[in-house]
Amino acid sequence: MDDQELLREYVRSRSQEAFRQLVDRHLAMVVSAARRMVGDAHSAEEVAQGVFTTLAQKADALGASPIVGGWLYNTTRHVAMHLVRTEQRRRERERAAAAMQTPETSDDMEPILDRLDPAMAELEEGERDALVLRYFEDRSLREVGEGLGISEDAARMRVNRALERLRGIFASQGVTITSILLATALAASATAAVPVGLAAAITATALAGTAAAATTATHAVLMTMFNAKAVAALMGAAILTGALTYMVQQRQVQRLQADNQNLLAQQAKASAEQAAAAKAAQAAKEQLDRLQKDNTELLRLRNEVGQLRRERDAQKQRAGQPPAGGGQSASHPGRYISKEQLAFAGYATPEAALESTTWAMMRGTWDQAIAGFNRGMAKEVSQDPGSRQQFEARRDEVAAAFKGMQIVARKTLDGDQVELKVKMDADPLPNGQWDLPSFMIQPMVKVGDEWKVSGSTRNWQPSWDNDGQIQTLAQ
Repeated sequence: MDDQELLREYVRSRSQEAFRQLVDRHLAMVVSAARRMVGDAHSAEEVAQGVFTTLAQKADALGASPIVGGWLYNTTRHVAMHLVRTEQRRRERERAAAAMQTPETSDDMEPILDRLDPAMAELEEGERDALVLRYFEDRSLREVGEGLGISEDAARMRVNRALERLRGIFASQGVTITSILLATALAASATAAVPVGLAAAITATALAGTAAAATTATHAVLMTMFNAKAVAALMGAAILTGALTYMVQQRQVQRLQADNQNLLAQQAKASAEQAAAAKAAQAAKEQLDRLQKDNTELLRLRNEVGQLRRERDAQKQRAGQPPAGGGQSASHPGRYISKEQLAFAGYATPEAALESTTWAMMRGTWDQAIAGFNRGMAKEVSQDPGSRQQFEARRDEVAAAFKGMQIVARKTLDGDQVELKVKMDADPLPNGQWDLPSFMIQPMVKVGDEWKVSGSTRNWQPSWDNDGQIQTLAQ
């Protein structure tokens, strides 16, 4: 049976068993709270007696009070405040004896515990109930959720919000404290040594007190019950259980500290992994930049080598010596160039540029192929997301079918634009898509000191031979 069911059973039939179970469930929390407020074990037990007597007398008026533990905690605070005001001198006399029973707290805990209960009083009822159940009564989050009538996740959120709100109240009083330390303080104050027989005595006294006026009956029973002999027996029992209480509290503190260390270790590991990933990404980017730069430099050097070879051949031609080396179109523009003779010939002449681009399309890379295009064509082709994959897929197939080429004529349109008449020699492709005409026309344009392919190849028409400045190259 939960607290509400026990309370309803007591109200309905005045069941002593139901009331005893309520006392057993909440006595440790009430005694712990009372001990913090009044400062000694004897007065705390008087407060507990008064709280449960009040519960027995006012059970009918509680009605649908949501949390019995929260009501008991709030009643404990009021009874304790009244006792502190009326019995200040007796509390001072017994402070030394109570110090033997109360587990010692660290220097960090003392300012927290001194202000704990006044700070708790500033919380909303729902927040205070959540902390009472979770820490003062040491309930699991599932049990807190059941007591509050919400889910376990909602109970976790409410406990965390209440804990943060309580930390803010401490901060407003000039006490800076972390959430972990505050939770540790609440847990350390949760377990109190309940003397043997105290619950039974409180139950009997509280039920007996319902027949008389609450204040008078409670005071009379307390004065009779808590005589010197009873106090001595209760103090002895508390001393025997003190060590065990301290050990339980220490385990709670150690568990919280271990959880905190694990969280810090996980955070450090995540930060290290993030830094390593960023470093690896930077290294990969730098390597890619170096490769791109090296590739560009290689193309430039090849172009310079081709240019130097052509200049050397031109000098030898002027001196009456035959040229040596270089691409076939560079030395003899109109000669037939076989697949084996096809080579990178640079971009110094239209014929050399077409041979270099054809070589790149058969044997080179994507970047080398588009290096033979003018800027407009290179930009248009580069922006096509499938052009690179299509080039790489068709390169080997086209190269296998290619047998040779011959540039047979050049038509000069102006100083920077020419058209080359080209005869391609190739076997049909397996899919029948390469149906070569007799001749093809390839536009070329001069960009700076280099010639580039400037447009799509088109089929030759006989009318091309009838006008314009045409130079026959084929021998």
